[in-house]
Amino acid sequence: MPQDAKIVRWREWDGPGFEHLVLRGESGRFLADSVVICSGETPFAVRYRIACDAGWHARSVMVDMIGDGRTLVLASDGDGRWTRNGLPMPELTGVLDPDLTVTPFTNTLPIRRLALSTGQSAEITTGFIDFPALSVVPNPQRYTCLEEGRRYLYESRASDFRRELEIDRDGLVVDYPDFWRRG
Repeated sequence: MPQDAKIVRWREWDGPGFEHLVLRGESGRFLADSVVICSGETPFAVRYRIACDAGWHARSVMVDMIGDGRTLVLASDGDGRWTRNGLPMPELTGVLDPDLTVTPFTNTLPIRRLALSTGQSAEITTGFIDFPALSVVPNPQRYTCLEEGRRYLYESRASDFRRELEIDRDGLVVDYPDFWRRG
């Protein structure tokens, strides 16, 4: 990942929603700062910021719901111990990655952290953040590298949901079928 900022924009697969993300690599860590405009029955907007260490372990997640004043602050020690707004979250013990339903960016974290080769797969559990409720629950998942540096299979281990993700050379999603595509 270059040390300067990378700007990525995604648009909803079938809708007017979009995301504008700025990703910076600096001082041995990665910082993502983004605004997402979501369409649907109840449209909403959110700003999130995720800080990761050099190994792509999430260290903090900050979410601001635009317009209603609700916020969420998650912090991690990088080894799977989390707090929410300063209070321990034992239900996320062992979790290394957040998964925000509003963005394909959070797929980048396990893709980069796991560094799988073609044919390899890994089972993980994420801290799944649902929007606009801002609920946070553990979510078991599997990533399989289909073509190193180009394609991954994402699967929920709690349902039959699965999608093949196309990524760029930085591990950022290009296409997330039925949900997001680069715009």
